[in-house]
Amino acid sequence: MMNLTWPTLEYSEWKDTYETLHRWTQIVGKLRLCKSPWCNHSWNTTLYVTSRGLSTSAIPLGQRSLTVDFDFHDHQLIFQDSLGKSFVLLLQNETVASFYERFLEALKIMDVEPNFDPVPNEVEDGIPFAEDTVHRTYNPLHAHEFFQVLVRVNNIFQKFRTDFVGKSSPVHFFWGSFDLAITRFSGRRAPEHPGGIPHLSNDVVREAYSHEEMSCGFWPGNAMYPHAAFYSYAYPEPDRFSKAKIMPPEAIYNQDLHEFVLPYETVRTSLEPAATLMSFLESSYRAAANLGHWDRDMLEVSPYLYRLKERVQFSFDDIRTEQ
Repeated sequence: MMNLTWPTLEYSEWKDTYETLHRWTQIVGKLRLCKSPWCNHSWNTTLYVTSRGLSTSAIPLGQRSLTVDFDFHDHQLIFQDSLGKSFVLLLQNETVASFYERFLEALKIMDVEPNFDPVPNEVEDGIPFAEDTVHRTYNPLHAHEFFQVLVRVNNIFQKFRTDFVGKSSPVHFFWGSFDLAITRFSGRRAPEHPGGIPHLSNDVVREAYSHEEMSCGFWPGNAMYPHAAFYSYAYPEPDRFSKAKIMPPEAIYNQDLHEFVLPYETVRTSLEPAATLMSFLESSYRAAANLGHWDRDMLEVSPYLYRLKERVQFSFDDIRTEQ
């Protein structure tokens, strides 16, 4: 029988695989960054959850395109281009340096010339990929469990995205911070961000926060905060936002992070994980939008769309009934 429970994700247990995989995703993500046209808020750099792992989606390369996919079922890194050429690397226990060397060889086979900075971002050590023999662990079970968490979270984030008609990000995976995120925008410009985020360019930060936003995401933690968690924040943060009533009650405002944090374990062990997570997303949005004086009438879904959604659902129900 299919196991549909939410996996455990203890930072201390999968830390070594996490740190290695974090750097591997940066290598793949940096390829997408250097080959894709710039898109606001660095959206041209992200990866996307698929039914088998994480994907760059199609990277434009002149008159062809290239997709690079992490497959966490068969534990492969798959290169495919629009001309039908493909190549596969096995995901296995090895150093970042070894993975990087094999990655560059695969790009040669795929006729792709990389031109990115071969140093990780948003990590403490910053060891160049070609020199990193410290991070060397790949446990297939841990990678697969993390992927299963991403699938569940991605599905709920996708549903959350549907009731907002203003500017919204895709649901996407940022390889720098190693989190799955979705962001909504008020439509107004924001005051210039002060910068100062460790290991991240001030120019990147200021462009990312150029417009008023509220963002929610899932993050597996790090050494300073060794717990998987969901988060929500607003920029600029409205007055009294930190005192807002966010659901469920376990969601606490973290003064150091300037965001609400909901432990992953709270969601995983609840009777209805999807409903618990959706309550966090919806209450966070309402707090940011109401306290920030967003024009909710303009930004939220119209009754016409609700009727369209109902009509489509009825059509699917009719098909299932006929079958």
